[in-house]
Amino acid sequence: MTGTRHPRHGLMMFSIMLSTVVYTLDSTIAAVALPNMQGSFSATQDQAAWVLTSYIVSSAIMTPMAGYLGDRFGRRNVFLITVAGFVVTSMACGLAVNLEEMVLFRILQGAFGAPMIPFAQATILDAYTPATYGRGMALFGAGVMLGPIIGPTLGGWLTEALNWRWVFFINLPVGCVALVGLWLSMRDAHTEDRDRPFDFAGFAWLALCIGALQLMFDRGNTLSWFQSTEIQIEAFVAVLCLYLFIVQILTRERPFIEPAIFKDRNFTMATMLGFVLGFNMMASMALLPPFMQSLLNYPVLDTGMLLAPRGVGMMISMTLVGRLVERFDARHVITLGLLISAYSIWEMTLFDTNVTESLLMYTGFVQGVGMGCTFVPLSSIAFATIDPRKRADAVGFYSLGRNVGSSIGVSILMGALAVFVRQNRSWLVNEISPYNHVLSGGILPAQMDLSNKAGLEMFNFVVQREAMMLGYLNDFRLMLLFSLVAIPIVYFMRNVRRPQ
Repeated sequence: MTGTRHPRHGLMMFSIMLSTVVYTLDSTIAAVALPNMQGSFSATQDQAAWVLTSYIVSSAIMTPMAGYLGDRFGRRNVFLITVAGFVVTSMACGLAVNLEEMVLFRILQGAFGAPMIPFAQATILDAYTPATYGRGMALFGAGVMLGPIIGPTLGGWLTEALNWRWVFFINLPVGCVALVGLWLSMRDAHTEDRDRPFDFAGFAWLALCIGALQLMFDRGNTLSWFQSTEIQIEAFVAVLCLYLFIVQILTRERPFIEPAIFKDRNFTMATMLGFVLGFNMMASMALLPPFMQSLLNYPVLDTGMLLAPRGVGMMISMTLVGRLVERFDARHVITLGLLISAYSIWEMTLFDTNVTESLLMYTGFVQGVGMGCTFVPLSSIAFATIDPRKRADAVGFYSLGRNVGSSIGVSILMGALAVFVRQNRSWLVNEISPYNHVLSGGILPAQMDLSNKAGLEMFNFVVQREAMMLGYLNDFRLMLLFSLVAIPIVYFMRNVRRPQ
């Protein structure tokens, strides 16, 4: 298929885009509806966050399976099964009656959807020549990044107009259209290895490592981190399983992940950068909806609309960058994207409780531009020198890095938010005393009269609100740090000279 256009090329690309969007959409569409789900299931904010992280973790565990499944059973067959399974489990999520069911169905939904991204990316790479990888990755990037960006907006509208269950039911018609289009247009690639054995031990060690690592980050804040025996055990299991996984792939004749892909420096460095991008993108998507709804009191629909400019910025930058990477050093374009993203996050560290709608939309737009400038050249340079026969494994592991970064980013920053809020509240409360001349000077409004219960309750509300505001700002500073630390990694990659 490389270098030519299949007669059904347009339908295939459209169907791949739909399946990619519907899968990535579910990583964030539920974020805006989390407060509503939290009320329906009588869950805490930390418990409700599992609706997001369970999906991401199961996706991360199953993503590396894409290479084996595609070789063993044929990429087309597995692609069709994953889309069908994703549609069915999406319906089950919409029908869930408690948090336990929701988390179970989200795990299954993530597991079915995991191979979609590697298969979509590998199929698009097969359809383009090395000289035009930038255009192919711009098309793929539009699907991968469009879903998380429009998710909050669409989720907010569906939750407001109907109810939160429709953030899952919306997948049914879109998924069915994608399924029919793929069935009519897609053909199997010519790289299948039907006799490839399944390295169960390699898969098991990797899955256990990811699961233990995610549990550690999710529960660490609640259990006081390494003061807890459970956290110590989870950390030990994660490290041990990672070691056993490395030994397995280096010593087995036909390993679960082909270790030769890591000899490609561009691919290895790009995977590390993908981890950071996943960390920041998903963390911001998890933080901003509750920030706007709980702290700024925006309705769910308005929250979605205020997040929409992020998608506009991304689409504009991807339209331009797809051509730029064919003419300029991709590393410089990636650096530009990281700097633009860092600038937008720096602006977010200056927010206060009176932040305007225009500033929220501006920072979102700029962050979207930065993401688009980074994702396309990074995906393009990551696979430019990979052997096509190892492409399925490489794409699967690259997606794994981004998914693990996303899940760990959400867990770390949501946990850090709770810690920062407690610390900030403690600091603010320590300043409250009869000897504080500001409080005793009669400058507080009448409704905050500290001599009666109603005044104390109002004052407590203000203190808690300010503690939360400072907590979000601390989280934004962590995101800024990750963006800046990623920049030096870019220049460990080699520039790829593309044929004209």
